[in-house]
Amino acid sequence: MTQGAADFEALMAEAMAAAERFGHREHVHLTWLAVRRFGVPAAIELVSDGIQRTARYAGAPQKYHATVSRAWVELVGHHTGEHDEDDFASFADHHPALFDKRLLTRFYRPSTLAGAQARTGWVEPDLAPFPWRGRIS
Repeated sequence: MTQGAADFEALMAEAMAAAERFGHREHVHLTWLAVRRFGVPAAIELVSDGIQRTARYAGAPQKYHATVSRAWVELVGHHTGEHDEDDFASFADHHPALFDKRLLTRFYRPSTLAGAQARTGWVEPDLAPFPWRGRIS
């Protein structure tokens, strides 16, 4: 097992400690842990690779979506930097919008996210820029 795979498994175990299934909240928790421990750039790779590996292992590689995975890490990373919460419950209380699975629709058209390019690689937001980036022209 590679170091990245081992790191992902450890984060997954921590995020799932009190959960019955891996839902959206657990995904945000896993991402928050990764960002806090490794920083946003490394968390993008760690979380994306881990989710892609998990989807392949589950026999559903089509469920992996490169743009969605990276966008969520960037959003969680941005909000992680706003406050210095030491526990996930405090982070969740401060950032309830992150628990709306439709949050990405503020930044992306559905047709953009449905496209092959977004599924396999990074696509910039096309409705509104992320809050830490400049305006879309």
